[in-house]
Amino acid sequence: MVKRKSFSEMDCPVAQCLEVVGEWWSPLILRNVVVGGMTRFDQIQRDLSIAPNVLTDRLATLVEGGLLERNQYSTRPPRFEYVATEAGKDFKTVLDAMCSWGTKWGNVPK
Repeated sequence: MVKRKSFSEMDCPVAQCLEVVGEWWSPLILRNVVVGGMTRFDQIQRDLSIAPNVLTDRLATLVEGGLLERNQYSTRPPRFEYVATEAGKDFKTVLDAMCSWGTKWGNVPK
């Protein structure tokens, strides 16, 4: 697996955004949580057909980046839900823009 370049040292708002949500699954996970109201791992995994290890990694990045919050809802067995923070809710404007662009330009032949 190729390690991606970190943008954390770049003095650019776009680069700072990509540092947290630049992996291609991340906007889809945020879409499911912020727009779709999905908060549980199994819901997101099933909807996206994403490998559990990849989803675990992406959720951890989104929690660490401050877009999602991980809350335990069951102790036996331990289960967690993922809830959008204020930063995560604000990402909806980005998702809306991506949706608009994808609707207009997403099927343009290459």
